[in-house]
Amino acid sequence: MKFPVPHTLKQIANLIDCKFVGGDDFPVLGMNEIHVVEPGDIVFVDHPKYYGKALESAATIVLINKEVDCPEGKALLISDDPFRDFNKLTNHFKPFSASNSAISQTAKIGKNTVIQPNCFIGNNVVIGDNCIIHSNVSLYDDTILGDNVTIHSGSVLGANAFYYKNRPEGYDRLQSCGRVVVENHVDIGASCTIDRGVTADTRICEGSKIDNQVQVGHDTVIGKKCLIASQVGIAGCVVIEDEVTIWGQVGITSGITIGKKAVISAKAGVSKSLEGGKSYFGIPADDFRSKYKEIASIKKIPEILEKLKNQDNNV
Repeated sequence: MKFPVPHTLKQIANLIDCKFVGGDDFPVLGMNEIHVVEPGDIVFVDHPKYYGKALESAATIVLINKEVDCPEGKALLISDDPFRDFNKLTNHFKPFSASNSAISQTAKIGKNTVIQPNCFIGNNVVIGDNCIIHSNVSLYDDTILGDNVTIHSGSVLGANAFYYKNRPEGYDRLQSCGRVVVENHVDIGASCTIDRGVTADTRICEGSKIDNQVQVGHDTVIGKKCLIASQVGIAGCVVIEDEVTIWGQVGITSGITIGKKAVISAKAGVSKSLEGGKSYFGIPADDFRSKYKEIASIKKIPEILEKLKNQDNNV
């Protein structure tokens, strides 16, 4: 998320009441999660395991819970609770704004677009030309749809990221201020759920088709001309490259990449990045040739055990 206007390091430190390392007028342009940070962004880190990754990232301001050596050309915000203060900044720059109508007056709706009854269109939503939004669809604030997009009944775009910190008193949610962006010629089936990015975009690229009852986690990017069938669950921060096919009831873990033109068969469990141009199935998912060899080997186990038993009897 980029701020409406640039801020200084001192201004940001005053907002969250913390110490800082760097010049008072060090420029702060926005805030983002580690996987999408750019120069001028704030990134937060609250565990020593990830200090190095944050300090070495593209972010030039690190919100951290320990005073460490500041890398050259960067600045630090020293906080006793970076998670809490990242939320404070989100609430300051992107506060929740309640709607008072089914279709917000700030929404922009293109030519020849049809909005069926009982839809909710939130603040600052943009819908392109020639779209069909069927009944009982909810488009949360800041959702962007391109041209010729179809969304079927009961789908929800823009709900919060599933991102929590476990505290003694209970789970503390990281506030979501990102968007869902759906490009041209995308179809989304009934009862799908596509979560907004934490600070950036969850994106469905041009020409992709999503069947009913699919979950897409925060900050995931689905490439062009992908086919995703029913009851697929995709965690956050996944990159699915162009022309990937994913059949029903596939589960995909967070932070991995599925290569271009991969095919993942039904009920597969994807726990690591997969190379493009191959077909996969099974739990954990593996390419067809390897998986069939594995299955063939497993089928031989009774025969092997019988041979070992006979050898023992002959001793």
